[in-house]
Amino acid sequence: MPEIRSIVRENVVTAAPDAPVSDVATLMDEEDVGSVIVVEDDRPVGIVTDRDVAVKVVARREDPADVTAEDVMTGDVVTVPLDAGIFEVIRTMQDESVRRIPAVDEDGRLAGIVAFDDFVVLLGRELDQLGDVVEAEIPPYEHV
Repeated sequence: MPEIRSIVRENVVTAAPDAPVSDVATLMDEEDVGSVIVVEDDRPVGIVTDRDVAVKVVARREDPADVTAEDVMTGDVVTVPLDAGIFEVIRTMQDESVRRIPAVDEDGRLAGIVAFDDFVVLLGRELDQLGDVVEAEIPPYEHV
């Protein structure tokens, strides 16, 4: 079974726990991402999503400069090892009800991130290749 390292995105947008949410939101905008991994000593300790910013800050009329990443992050972030199998990661995402999951190296340091969308793209590519194989084996249709 392919390992997650084959599709993991290595360039992960990160922030410190004490980063103001205004800075985290700016990072999301500049990097065009929907989440930022909160790290301490290169280890993921939480995740802040665009939904966290909208619901826990904007909807509550909090000042994003006064709220930190740690205040709104989902702590005890679910991670997977880089050598985890793709199906194992999908199952973990389903069991934990998450759409994004950081990958860590053998020392627990952040090594990348994979999102649900990455699996959709992977599946699409695999189905396209499978379609090519099947199509090559089907005799051509004769049109009258």
